[in-house]
Amino acid sequence: MTDEAKYKLNLPETPFPMRGDLAKREPLWLKQWQEKKVYQRIREARKNSPKGKFILHDGPPYANGVIHLGHSVNKILKDIIVKSKNLSGFDAPYVPGWDCHGLPIELVVEKLHGKNIPAAKFRELCREYALEQVEKQKADFIRLGILGDWDHPYLTMDFTTEANIMRALGEIYKNGYLYQGSKPVHWCVDCGSALAEAEVEYEDVNSPAIDVGFTVADNTALSKVFSVPVTSNVYAVIWTTTPWTLPANQAVSVHPDFDYDLIQTSKGLMILAHDLAEATLARYGEENYTVLATTKGITLNKLLLNHPFDKRQVPIITGEHVTTEAGTGLVHTAAAHGNDDWLVMRANFPDEKPKILIGGDGKFFTSDLVELEAIRGLSRQEANKVILSVMRDNGTLLASARLNHSFPHCWRHKTPLMQLATHQWFIGMNVEGVSGKTLREYANNAVDHTEFYPSWGRARLEAMIKNRPDWCVSRQRNWGVPMPLFVHKESGELHPLTLELLETVALQVEQQGIEAWFSLDGTAFLAQHAPQNAEQYKKVTDTLDVWFDSGATHFAVLRSHEAYKDEVEKRVAEGRPAADLYLEGSDQHRGWFQSSLLTDCAIDGHAPYAALLTHGFTVDEKGHKMSKSKGNGIEPQDICNRLGADMLRLWIASTDYSGEISLSEEILKRVADSYRRIRNTLRFLLSNLADFDASKDLLPVSECLEIDRYALVLTEKMQAEILADYDRYEFHLAVQKFVAFCSEDLGSFYLDILKDRLYTTGETSHPRRAAQSALYHITHALMRLMAPILSFTADEIWQTLGLNQDATVFEEVWYVLPKHELDDDEIAKWQFVRNLREQTINKLIENERAESKIGSSLAAEVDIWRTGNTYTSLASFEDELKYILLVSRATVHQGEQKVEVTPSKYRKCDRCWHYRADVGSHAEHPTICGRCLSNLFGAGEPRKYA
Repeated sequence: MTDEAKYKLNLPETPFPMRGDLAKREPLWLKQWQEKKVYQRIREARKNSPKGKFILHDGPPYANGVIHLGHSVNKILKDIIVKSKNLSGFDAPYVPGWDCHGLPIELVVEKLHGKNIPAAKFRELCREYALEQVEKQKADFIRLGILGDWDHPYLTMDFTTEANIMRALGEIYKNGYLYQGSKPVHWCVDCGSALAEAEVEYEDVNSPAIDVGFTVADNTALSKVFSVPVTSNVYAVIWTTTPWTLPANQAVSVHPDFDYDLIQTSKGLMILAHDLAEATLARYGEENYTVLATTKGITLNKLLLNHPFDKRQVPIITGEHVTTEAGTGLVHTAAAHGNDDWLVMRANFPDEKPKILIGGDGKFFTSDLVELEAIRGLSRQEANKVILSVMRDNGTLLASARLNHSFPHCWRHKTPLMQLATHQWFIGMNVEGVSGKTLREYANNAVDHTEFYPSWGRARLEAMIKNRPDWCVSRQRNWGVPMPLFVHKESGELHPLTLELLETVALQVEQQGIEAWFSLDGTAFLAQHAPQNAEQYKKVTDTLDVWFDSGATHFAVLRSHEAYKDEVEKRVAEGRPAADLYLEGSDQHRGWFQSSLLTDCAIDGHAPYAALLTHGFTVDEKGHKMSKSKGNGIEPQDICNRLGADMLRLWIASTDYSGEISLSEEILKRVADSYRRIRNTLRFLLSNLADFDASKDLLPVSECLEIDRYALVLTEKMQAEILADYDRYEFHLAVQKFVAFCSEDLGSFYLDILKDRLYTTGETSHPRRAAQSALYHITHALMRLMAPILSFTADEIWQTLGLNQDATVFEEVWYVLPKHELDDDEIAKWQFVRNLREQTINKLIENERAESKIGSSLAAEVDIWRTGNTYTSLASFEDELKYILLVSRATVHQGEQKVEVTPSKYRKCDRCWHYRADVGSHAEHPTICGRCLSNLFGAGEPRKYA
């Protein structure tokens, strides 16, 4: 028999490989998950959970194109939360969803099949395309390790969902917040449709910036206002960057409380806001001017002005929207082309309609302007040139320059939008509903009662709710949920039986989808269901804004989906939000977060969510937004194929998502290093449990050594902190603590010390089984803690442990660690000796090694001098202090504080590598020490502390 066989160590063994090879192995585990029906097993395990339901409602991604890194961030964060809530004992279902209607899909279908397609066929093609996209995206999401009800997702184009979206509109109408009218909306010429606020991006444009003089029509009236005689022409001067809106001018607005000066200049008399006069005249090159008089804006109210090129007069009116941030302090007001303009005109002249002179194609269609017939058929840019030329010739153009400034653009076409008053349907922010409260009041109150992660989300949403205009919810599209309304052919008023008719239509849509409405003969339908005056009403042809579709899913999905409906019905009845959490990117404060808030406030008077979590956008290492055109993007599919989904999941969890989320190959290398540390730690634990059968070998904590119990103290502390991080959704902190625990508490301390006992004591001895018992508890705790993030690796650990192979870790709850049974003094003693080891002993040993006096730390002997309680604490470890310090001898002396490290003068044991006086004391075993003899052939050494 060789010495190696005779003096065998308990060396670790495990099928858990050092290299995860995740990219190849994860698809196999996914297949197993599907075969085991893991998601269904989790639901069954949490059925009737005493903790109740936790509902994270999935914000639907748009069903168009392959998923990108931003999708992965969003879905993986949701998955981490859902898994952690299930492990916390909640019944936390996850039903993924998709947004399926809208213009982007229409554009793709037009590109693939052409534009001249019958409407019904076109919608059929849109539905087919959306379904194809859903299946492709679904496969990619599943590959990320996301568990959910993938067999029963919600689609906004599901017939039932379409019908329920209609019903949501009916509820809002019933509560008094839906109205129709002509008011300015963001209009995209390329889309041929109004846009929602969330579909608007802001980019810089270069525009003409002009100062225009409106001559005062009645100098006698003006003389009274300023109390000075006026006999020559006076210009009320406005400044604008949209000359093309001047034909639609209906007034000039001033602030009632601002001071306005009457000024003599070389260009004539001018009226300017006092606070802007100096800057304005400097822009004109005016150095010598005289202020003749000053008055308040309110005194100018209703003073008539001559339009600069049209033969008509317009009034000066007062409005709080006027500022002194730029311009002249007098604001050109065209109710057709600005929300503030529309509001101030409505306040001053409620019966006057907006002057609409331009069509949805962006071209002027009117010949009403006798003096400017030349702009008919022109675009905005073309009209600008004609208008400037006319005013230059008639002297009303006082100054002209070019200005770079931010301007709203279409998020799809990247082209400048225009504010255009069109006949649309709106949800009114300041309309008093049947409850007597405005939607804005409800929304502000809902924000107050919402919890925000991170906290700055509150101020952002508050500001958007405070300032947002009425919501234009109608669109002139083909592929969308129709507005199932009938209006009077002359008055435009809704049918008195609107709610009853809407429900009848919704029942048909549940069976046939939206085609039930599009193919509906309105006259015949009314003749059957509302015959009285049926011929006086017509069918509305508008569709709903897709943001309404997704924003109403709290009503259209949560109240009807099997996974949620019973719980949501109870919550709604109690006046509580349907969902515990909504989670999306930071752009959704103006998108889904807001559309969801407004729809539920208009239906139930509160938000549909108790909390909002916001994550940032993905950028490269330089902070630049990732894009294919820049070539700086890293696709999730590529990461999965090279490194595995767990690496992607670990990167996302490791990153503080509250700001921009940076990724590069260098960052991925650092993530891989962290994963390697975690995996190596778990591999050590598993390899030393290979021969451990918990049903027979697990010792009660009271029979474990002190260091084993101290390791449980450290594990308990780490677990409590990480569970708190999960509860606060601070996953990057959880990962930091987890990696630190593996590297420091385990790797550099406990496991480092434990190797001697695991490898050298008797295979079935009490000291070894005590160590394995602690490792068993630690491994089970770590496996569960890592499961929400490193899902594939956690399941691999489950399988390696030989646990129920029909089940998975995801059906479990957080591990309940046994009581460590150490008092505070004992814990403090271990903390002290650990600090002494790391901060003093190890450094002194390194110095000895650096000077080549010793090789390994076991070649050293340590003498420690301490007094009082410190001496007592160290001395209490008796001869086992050497195992804690990883030296061959450690002696504690009473005396003035100092530490000495010296090389051992004894021989090294070939088996345990300790330097001992008794190495070779047994003639038959000349190369090993007495301790190893006892562990191999005798009763075994006793251990109490380490």
